[in-house]
Amino acid sequence: MKKILILVSLLAVLALAACGGGDESSSEGEKNTIKVGASSIPHAEILEEAKPLLEEEGITMEIESYEDYVLPNDDLASGEIDANYFQHIPYLEQTIADTGYELTEIGGIHIEPIGVYSKDFASIDEIPEGTEVIMSNAVADHGRVLSLFEAKGLITLDENVEKSAATVDDIVENPKSLEFSPDSNPELLPNLYNSEENVLVVINTNFAIGAGLNPLEDALFVEGEESPYVNVVAVKEENKDNEALNKLVDVLHSEEIQNFIMEEYEGAVVPVGGKE
Repeated sequence: MKKILILVSLLAVLALAACGGGDESSSEGEKNTIKVGASSIPHAEILEEAKPLLEEEGITMEIESYEDYVLPNDDLASGEIDANYFQHIPYLEQTIADTGYELTEIGGIHIEPIGVYSKDFASIDEIPEGTEVIMSNAVADHGRVLSLFEAKGLITLDENVEKSAATVDDIVENPKSLEFSPDSNPELLPNLYNSEENVLVVINTNFAIGAGLNPLEDALFVEGEESPYVNVVAVKEENKDNEALNKLVDVLHSEEIQNFIMEEYEGAVVPVGGKE
C-alpha cells in the first residue's frame, strides 16, 4: 500500500511540475507579444512594415488603429495596450499634465510637417483680410500653428511668451485681421477643407494623407523639416525599460523602416532618430 501511495504522490508532483512549466511558457509567450495603438495613417502603416522585422526578434506585435487623439492615451494608461505611436511630445506632455497619467516616451520616430490648406487661395498674398483660420482643438498644437503663421509673416506673437505655448490671445500684430477658430476636432479638418469656402484650414499630416492630400504639393504653406514636433512611441512609466517595447523602437529606427518612410510618403513624413 505504501508503494502505491508513493507512486500516486510522485505522479501528483510530476503533474504539478508539468502545469508549472506550462504557465511559465505561457507567461513567456505573453512577454513576447506587444499590443500597440496607432493612428491609422501613417503610424499603423509604418508599424505593419515593422512587424516582420520584430518577428525576426521573436516579438509578435498586435496593432490597434485609432481615429482620434484621446483614446490611445486612455487605453495606454488603463493597460488596454502596451504602447502607442501617434503623438508628438508636447501633446503627450499636455495629456500627462491634464490627466496625471504616468506615461513617458521611449523614442522619437518621425516628424509630420503640419500644413495650411485652402481651396480658394493660391498664395499667401491672395489671402484677404478677415479670413477665417480653422484649427484643431488640440491645445498642444496651437503654439505650433501660430508659430508657423508668424514664420510666414502673417502675425506677430508676444515676444515674452514661449512660442510652443502661445495661444490666439498672444497675437500682438495681425495685419490681415485673420480670425482664428481653434475648436474643431482634428479628424474633421479635411472635411471642413472640402466644404468651407474662402477659409484656411490647418490639417495634421496624418489626417491630410488619409484624405488624399500631400502636404508638400497641396498645402498653401507647410512646416519645414526642422519642426521639433517629433512623433514618439509612448509607454507607461513602469514599462520604459521593457525589452520588447524598446526593441520596437530599435526596429523603427532601422535603415529598412527609415527608407520605407522616406519612399512611401515622399517627404510628407520625415524619419528621425535612425543611424546615419
